[in-house]
Amino acid sequence: MSRVFLFALTAALNPTLLTATTVMLLLPSPKRLMLGYLAGAYTTGIIVGVAIVEWLHNSGVVSTTKHSVAPGIDFALGLIALIAAYAIWRGEVARLRERRRLKRGEKPKKTPRWQQALSGGTARTTFLIGLVLSFPGASYLASLTELSRQNLGPAENVLVVVAVNVVMLVLLEVPLIAFAVAPDWTPAAIERFRDWMSRSGSKVIVILLTAVGVALILRAILTVVT
Repeated sequence: MSRVFLFALTAALNPTLLTATTVMLLLPSPKRLMLGYLAGAYTTGIIVGVAIVEWLHNSGVVSTTKHSVAPGIDFALGLIALIAAYAIWRGEVARLRERRRLKRGEKPKKTPRWQQALSGGTARTTFLIGLVLSFPGASYLASLTELSRQNLGPAENVLVVVAVNVVMLVLLEVPLIAFAVAPDWTPAAIERFRDWMSRSGSKVIVILLTAVGVALILRAILTVVT
């Protein structure tokens, strides 16, 4: 079961979700916007997740021996960590290029439509965006596949899928909890965190993810070889 939530943690490292959360935090009434997005993400994630788990469980797709599953999961986790590191690194490179472009007086790069819609600032809009952008990615599918191996009952599967979505959407949930518990302190803390990320935070995260990814892939290879 621990691997189900390990995959959920890797799914939380979602560049799109991180970008959406950052954009919403910069807009007026961020709590309302994030609640709308979170409701949409939960709706898609839970409904689609339960359907996929039930389908996998009933189809017999996951009838693999335990010996071959363990290194495969390690390899998948390692690969996902490396992909996440690459995505964050590319995002940082893109931001640096955008700054240089602006300094040279060039026109800024066109903003994606979903980010433009977020900037409209309505909870209904963010709910719809959360619905559309929350279809299962590779990490979530891996988590659901591992869950289907646990041979749980329907009610237990639903509870675990809900818990996985809670973990997966932590980037949205933490700011919302912070706004509810400490509304005066949170905006200043978010600003400090944003400053740290712009200076060196992304580099630290890329290094950590790369190290974890390489270690997991090496462990998978050694397990197969030995």
